[in-house]
Amino acid sequence: MEGAMRKHLATGAAFLALSATSVLAQDWSGFYAGVGIGNLEVDTSIAGVKENDVAYGIHAGYRYDGGQWVLGGEFEHDWTDIDLVSGDVSVDRVMRFKATAGYDLGRTLLYVVAGTAEVDVDGLGDDWGGFYGLGAAYAVSPRAIVSLELLEHEFNNIGGSGTDADAWSAGLRASWKF
Repeated sequence: MEGAMRKHLATGAAFLALSATSVLAQDWSGFYAGVGIGNLEVDTSIAGVKENDVAYGIHAGYRYDGGQWVLGGEFEHDWTDIDLVSGDVSVDRVMRFKATAGYDLGRTLLYVVAGTAEVDVDGLGDDWGGFYGLGAAYAVSPRAIVSLELLEHEFNNIGGSGTDADAWSAGLRASWKF
């Protein structure tokens, strides 16, 4: 009887160990899409012209999980209505093409992000610039992911106007992996 008890305990311990591993493990590979909301602050090269407002958007991308390291690419489009000069100049949207590289901590992914972005400024025009930042994603389930990103953007000579802008964004995102 004592041998049977040991066998059952060993089987139970092995089952718990495997269960804990599968609960903590997350395969980040695959396509995903989702929505986000956050804050975008725009600081221009014009003295005293600095504003912020809510930004909301959509995103879609692909990640490859190579073990401890995860690489990915993403498209993101955010809408906002930041009045820089009341009635004359406003930031309407920001579109980003992202490259990400991250470290897999199981259900948590910490990553760096960089890429190119286009800003649409009503009253000045469009401009392409670069951005970089940090992100953290958490797998609520094998398919549902929540994440937070902090990004710093730089735009020069927007629409040929001579106006430069630095923009900072913080976004909370929800994604579905498929």
